[in-house]
Amino acid sequence: MSELLVTADGPVLRVVFNRPAQHNALTWAMWDGLYDACERADADPSIKLLVLSGAGGRAFVAGTDIAQFTSFTDGDDGIAYERKVQRIIDRLERVKVPTMAVVEGYCVGGGLVVAAACDLRLAVPGSRFGAPIARTLGNCLSMNTYSLLVHHLGPARTLDMLLRARMFTGEEARAAGFVAELCEPDALAARQAEVEERLLSHAPLSMWAAKEAVRRLRVANLPDGDDLVATVFGSADFHAAVPAFLAKEEVTWQGL
Repeated sequence: MSELLVTADGPVLRVVFNRPAQHNALTWAMWDGLYDACERADADPSIKLLVLSGAGGRAFVAGTDIAQFTSFTDGDDGIAYERKVQRIIDRLERVKVPTMAVVEGYCVGGGLVVAAACDLRLAVPGSRFGAPIARTLGNCLSMNTYSLLVHHLGPARTLDMLLRARMFTGEEARAAGFVAELCEPDALAARQAEVEERLLSHAPLSMWAAKEAVRRLRVANLPDGDDLVATVFGSADFHAAVPAFLAKEEVTWQGL
């Protein structure tokens, strides 16, 4: 069974993250498949909408598969990783048709970034949003990801989420404006269909101009952050935390 299901449903291209036993944690192949799905959405004139969701009902995406960090040796590996992710997130943000993330369960780490790069987010109240790296891996985010979170949540909520390693509830994410609409699980499919129908009825170029204008405003003054990534991914804390996380052991943070 494919870890990433990409199917055309009439004018809607549907992408399903399909590792439910691992809470749909992203492998490199899944990241690459998401990029290819974005390319497909723009290359096929019959596609008018891109919709992302997670299989299993327990998670949208619970981050990047942590096992993939075991090969990291220094800060340069962190920079290469974040640049690869940024290339894919930038591609998702640049898709010409509207994009929508449908969230059930955990939307964490890389999953939060993917959802943030979409134009709209629907979720159920039981969803959880966050990037609790300050208590798990001791790594950091790219400058582009920090920008996305501040763009959606504002600096105070972003720091609250990251410093306290908080998981926002669906209600909190909706109050912050991150989630466009909350639906009870038994009503989600119907509401999703209604939103899709509405988007498909609107002027494509008007929607493209709106989303592209917002993207350009966000990235207009995006600073470099490679020094932050190199410092944190190259730290002793990070290299101790990865195997500890996989072994379900506690980490004693040293700040080194």
